[in-house]
Amino acid sequence: MRAAVIDIGSNSIKLAIGEVESGGSEMNILEFLKSVVPISKHTFLKGTIPQEIISQTVSVLEKFKQKMKEYEVENVIAIATTAIREAKNSDIFIDTVYRKTGINIELLAVGDVVYYIDAYISYKLKDTYPIHDKNLLIAELGTGGMDVSVLRKGFTLFTIGLPIGTFRLKQLSEELEGSVDENIEAVREYIENEFSYLKSILPNIKIDDIILIDENYSPYLSSFLPEKKINTKLYQISSDEVARLSSEFEDRRAEETSKTFKVTHEVASTMPAYASILGGLYSFLQGKSLYIFETSLAEAILANMLMGIEIAKKYDKTNQLAAVAKYLCQRYNVNMDHAQYVSAASKTLFDALKGPMGLKDEEGTYLMMAAWLHDIGMFIHNRAHHKHTEYVLGNLSFFRLTTEEIKLISCVARYHRKALPSVLHPVYASLPEGKHILVQKLSAILRMANALDRSHKQKARNIEVRLDKSQDVSVIVKTQSNFVLEKTDFSQKKKMYEEITGNKVKLEIRNDA
Repeated sequence: MRAAVIDIGSNSIKLAIGEVESGGSEMNILEFLKSVVPISKHTFLKGTIPQEIISQTVSVLEKFKQKMKEYEVENVIAIATTAIREAKNSDIFIDTVYRKTGINIELLAVGDVVYYIDAYISYKLKDTYPIHDKNLLIAELGTGGMDVSVLRKGFTLFTIGLPIGTFRLKQLSEELEGSVDENIEAVREYIENEFSYLKSILPNIKIDDIILIDENYSPYLSSFLPEKKINTKLYQISSDEVARLSSEFEDRRAEETSKTFKVTHEVASTMPAYASILGGLYSFLQGKSLYIFETSLAEAILANMLMGIEIAKKYDKTNQLAAVAKYLCQRYNVNMDHAQYVSAASKTLFDALKGPMGLKDEEGTYLMMAAWLHDIGMFIHNRAHHKHTEYVLGNLSFFRLTTEEIKLISCVARYHRKALPSVLHPVYASLPEGKHILVQKLSAILRMANALDRSHKQKARNIEVRLDKSQDVSVIVKTQSNFVLEKTDFSQKKKMYEEITGNKVKLEIRNDA
């Protein structure tokens, strides 16, 4: 079985063609091609991709199509990351490429990159490094940026993209107006500022190790550090080795580096930035171990396509997002008992009502996230906290969720209280019209679930939902406590569901003897 991945990066376009024999557990790379296309030169400096670069991309992709035809490859994924993601005309770029080549480019967010990389690492290192027993910071370094994730025993709590890719830093250095030494120091200060920001927003957990994912420079480290023996894809690099690496480039120009160490000019010109990033990671480490894992995003995606590499059920997308939601509740001082209760109650209601409401199983994930995080706006102020919740959620990055999905979740969370969805509300209005009814349906469920814990005391531990032949709903709760506050709130909050479905909802309170 064969497959191919086209990776449109910041400074080059790559094609990786691989195959795996039936029942095989290892992948063979049949062909790897790379063409330099300086997309980032324009994106990072001017914000847009000019038509000549788009035409150059089309020309490269046509050649790649011919190569895939030679290998009889039909299973193809084309992806793009930082340089395309940050371009103001990314939609024009993607549309033009599709119209002229028939290749549909998938624009990966930071969470998507993290997913493929983390899944591949877990697969490749399952017998040599205990990924799921450690708290890790994983950094995937590219020429345009560095995507960072924090894993707590296999669960991704946090993802962010930092603008410290090697080619981007090289461009910065070329713009600076100082001496060679002054420019190197300025780039280091720039990197230090990015790491300081990262440190300020990291989850408050003990990081055991850092793993740097690197495909561009790891193959050349033995040239710069000849005494270092590298015979595996995962290896440690010490602070002394990083210091020696940095010293090699302080007084050398790219031409001299290329000639002395027999590396390409592209590598030689960006090695000072690479050494500065390693130095920044070590200053960030504070005694932790820094590992380098030699692989690429294209290789990770290719392995996923050919071998179906997936994170175990325990670490699937829904559970990963639940872990993120719990972490955010802790970070923003949300009442964890209430959030967990409303999430569980929402799931009970969703499972019973999804059929009559015409909801899909995967849409329950949006409800789960909104239920966990509906009170996150309390961090700003308890007055109008539902509006603050919408703002906070709309400005966060979630594991493998699109901007539209995040907007949708923020709206569902906002409407857990009094106000109903309205096109006068900017975020709700910005969603496609087809998503408005989904927000209303999920909000209707969340409002009822939240009402069942109006006192935030989790009085009813047992919730049952029954539907009669006409699909009218009975919500049965068992409690030994005074349930008047919840009953009163529920009688108001159920109205949205009744208006949407045309079915009645009745709350039955039974003594939990």
